[in-house]
Amino acid sequence: MEISEKLLCLFSADVSAEEDRYVIEVPRQEVETGDIDPGEVYRVALISREDEATADGETTSQPQTAPSEPQPPVDVGETRYVEIEDIGKQGDGIARVERGYVIIVPGADVGERVKVEVTEVKSNFAVGEIIEETF
Repeated sequence: MEISEKLLCLFSADVSAEEDRYVIEVPRQEVETGDIDPGEVYRVALISREDEATADGETTSQPQTAPSEPQPPVDVGETRYVEIEDIGKQGDGIARVERGYVIIVPGADVGERVKVEVTEVKSNFAVGEIIEETF
């Protein structure tokens, strides 16, 4: 799948019915980081989570089952803009994203706003490497 360089953000969301329309909610962080401005019009691409590509390019339908616990809101290799809110016991920066999920950012200080690449993901925290000092 080819992804445009014009991609502003990437997130998962449910589609909900609301009277005579359907609504996709945008996470607050996407607006707060400046990627999206309220009141503006954007093109939206939807990618199914049910179909996964196989090595030969064919797609297979996977039955979707509800996970027993919430999944981490980030993936390894994902880029995020975060603000460091706290310092952990070992001196690493602590940022929080959706649902209070923690991203540990070594070398960051409280109040810094940094662009990080997620390098490790666990069920209750992730580790991110700084790739841009301020944004």
